[in-house]
Amino acid sequence: MSGNLFTGAGYFLRGLTMTFQPGLRRFVLIPLIANIVLFSLMGWLLYGLIVDFYEAAMLTVPEWLSFLSWIISPLLWLIGGLMTGYVSTLIVLMLTSPFHALLAEKVEEAITGEPVPALDGVAAALLEVPRALFRELRKVLYYIPMAVGVLILTIVPLFNAFAPLAWFLLGAWMMSLQFVDYPMDNHRLAFRDVREACAARRLSTIGFGGTVAFFTGIPLLNLIVIPAAVIGATLLWCEELRPRR
Repeated sequence: MSGNLFTGAGYFLRGLTMTFQPGLRRFVLIPLIANIVLFSLMGWLLYGLIVDFYEAAMLTVPEWLSFLSWIISPLLWLIGGLMTGYVSTLIVLMLTSPFHALLAEKVEEAITGEPVPALDGVAAALLEVPRALFRELRKVLYYIPMAVGVLILTIVPLFNAFAPLAWFLLGAWMMSLQFVDYPMDNHRLAFRDVREACAARRLSTIGFGGTVAFFTGIPLLNLIVIPAAVIGATLLWCEELRPRR
């Protein structure tokens, strides 16, 4: 396998430092605002669910085991925070994908100094919404069979010991495809081309996607994961994947 795990992880970290650079800032704001609004809404809904679940669960615990509340309570909030981060990120990705393509376009032009024949402003991005949603659906359909395969692995004795690693690798792979797709779609390359390009530099893409997946699960920090990942994926495209096309 070619590529480098640490170099791949570095693309996301570099994207994180570039997120609010002049010239890119305005293309970050719309997805960022959408993520904050959705994350806040989901957090509010989840708060009510967790409180109700916690109160119902503690009613079934004998008084002499009440000390378990010190373990159950932070665990529930940790799981809730992770779920909120993952789900809100997924929904925001689907709803604001044209704006990620616009951000990827501006990053590539800044890096290469060459114009990208893609979207021309926010109005053009809005017109791309139906096509972008179809592209996102294509990724979901690609993901489902693999997720089912890993799920089966999870319930098979002996093999289920490898399930956590399999889930991580699948998540890292899908995160790479998800974000590298934006700069490549700007060049009207098919999703099949995205898979082939990422497979050609598999270690770099796994390193990048794994880092994105890790930061996506961190509450509050995950609010800026999406723009940072778009920028990082564009760096990966420009420096490793594009020269091989």
